[in-house]
Amino acid sequence: MTFTWPIILIIILLIISVVFNILGTIGLHRFPDVYTRLHAATKCTTFGTIFVTFTVIAYSVRLYILTEEAKFINMAIHTLIALIALLATNPTGAHALARAAHKMGVKPKKAVRDDLKDADQHKKKTVKKMVIKKDKAQGEVN
Repeated sequence: MTFTWPIILIIILLIISVVFNILGTIGLHRFPDVYTRLHAATKCTTFGTIFVTFTVIAYSVRLYILTEEAKFINMAIHTLIALIALLATNPTGAHALARAAHKMGVKPKKAVRDDLKDADQHKKKTVKKMVIKKDKAQGEVN
């Protein structure tokens, strides 16, 4: 089998995908807390899948050029739509999981700064001030 440039491109894309998936898997097992593990898992699924879908698209285009069958372009378009869906949902889901873990009180290991804690405290103070103002206003009316 001769290695033409499309085959070399497909192999390179697959290797990049496998590297991201391996690194994400290692990070999932080695990182200390839910937040860093979530980060590793998100990178694994996002970038690993991106390069797999690029591989499928490159392979589909190569087969379309060789055979001129429309089903290969159809496969590339469906893969691109799946990639767009993944790019829209994966970061959103990871953010929701991290936010839920934070709301449940799961602390990050060795955290230097917790911006969400500061934001939650500021929100609580603002709500408390609003309640006090409302109570004062109602007391003046009565």
